[in-house]
Amino acid sequence: MANLFARFLKDESGATAIEYGLLAALIAVAIIGGATTLGGNINAKLTSVAGSIAGN
Repeated sequence: MANLFARFLKDESGATAIEYGLLAALIAVAIIGGATTLGGNINAKLTSVAGSIAGN
């Protein structure tokens, strides 16, 4: 039983999977934040262009 517990403490494969998961989540949050900001800027620019074409 002690040997099983010692092997469990030395096994780091679960920790590595969690680290990769956290890294993927962080990258996803950065991409979503960037896309949201970029989308807002593009929307504002296109609204401005549409207003200029309409003569407002």
